[in-house]
Amino acid sequence: MGASFVFCSDPLDPRRVDPHFAREAQAVRDAGGRVCLVDHDALLAGDAAGAVARVPRDAGPVRYRGWMVPSAGYAALAGALAARGAALLTSPDAYRRAHELPGWYEVFEAVTPRSVWLPAEPGRAPAPQELAAAVAPLGGGPAVVKDYVKSRKHEWREACWVPELSDTRALSRVVERFVELQEDHLAGGVVVRAFEPFTDGGEARVWWADGEPVLVTAHPDTPGARPDPGPALDALRPLVAALGCPFVTTDTALRTDGVWRVVEVGDGQVSGLPGSADPEGLIKSLMQNATGQYSSAHAAWRADFAARTAAR
Repeated sequence: MGASFVFCSDPLDPRRVDPHFAREAQAVRDAGGRVCLVDHDALLAGDAAGAVARVPRDAGPVRYRGWMVPSAGYAALAGALAARGAALLTSPDAYRRAHELPGWYEVFEAVTPRSVWLPAEPGRAPAPQELAAAVAPLGGGPAVVKDYVKSRKHEWREACWVPELSDTRALSRVVERFVELQEDHLAGGVVVRAFEPFTDGGEARVWWADGEPVLVTAHPDTPGARPDPGPALDALRPLVAALGCPFVTTDTALRTDGVWRVVEVGDGQVSGLPGSADPEGLIKSLMQNATGQYSSAHAAWRADFAARTAAR
């Protein structure tokens, strides 16, 4: 039996894969892999053991491909799978590091918009004076608001865009609305990022398995607009290696001055594959890199990065 993948099940029929991931599951089967099912709704409800009840015992190393899970929920998923003899190739620590901006920001700081963040609980926005102190290192100018994982860019004017950071009242108003709209889904806290202008249609998602780029796609929001040529991957390879996570995505965008920037890093297990992309190549690459280990070169890159950051 080939590598095993854990997919979200269909909420209307728990015996089959969620239709959103059906193409990927078929690619796994075509490549000789095993498809297992997890109940995403049960997982979010706190019933991790019930969520994995359909996963065969002693499935061995597995990759998750499904809807986003909060970091605490992913840790619960890992524990429930381990109890059934299945080991997620991405550990809970690695998942959090790639999934949440505070985990990946330092590694990618030179190639991503400047950012600050404040921990916050659902329904409780930071006070205006806290926000003013937090954003001081960014100076003035426009910015965008998000949480540790996602923004509300579709409510751009009311819950994302801040025209001028020195206007604390406006900043606080946007943050409060963002926290209100996120409700219980607020992830970690509030992030404020310096605004950088990007070209229309100039965004590409790069998929990395064990530190190597295995696929470049459009962003799911613009599936028919993959830029060609895309970002220079050699510049990103040592950064992905330094992050030290087995399966990640980097969302890159072309700034209006012609410079490619990383706008988001994510855990590849919960990153959306655009409908315009053929999943076969991605699945085969993941099956070939099913060890969760890095080469000696990647280990050297990570050790060098750790030494440089420790010396700051």
